Amino acid sequence: MANAPAALSALGDPTRRAIFEALAGGRRAVGELAAELPVSRPAVSQHLRVLKDAGLVRDDAVGTRRLYAIDPAGIREVRAYFDQFWDRALAAFADAVERDRDGTDA
Repeated sequence: MANAPAALSALGDPTRRAIFEALAGGRRAVGELAAELPVSRPAVSQHLRVLKDAGLVRDDAVGTRRLYAIDPAGIREVRAYFDQFWDRALAAFADAVERDRDGTDA
């Protein structure tokens, strides 16, 4: 499972973000990802390890290859992280509307 701060930190790197975005199209092998990026295959593997440790991607053995994909559980955790701010903002807005409606200024 993802840890939202680790996930956000992992996505802060442009290469990792590009890898993550490429995986949005479906499962991919390291070699496929490396062919599209200006970094070596070992570098892609290292970036994938960071993304996996952050809970954003998972890998599955398919024959002799490992295929990487976005981990939906990790995305749910990051979304929940951001939702808490949205929920607080909506609650604050509702409070402000009520104060305005009541004619109070808190």
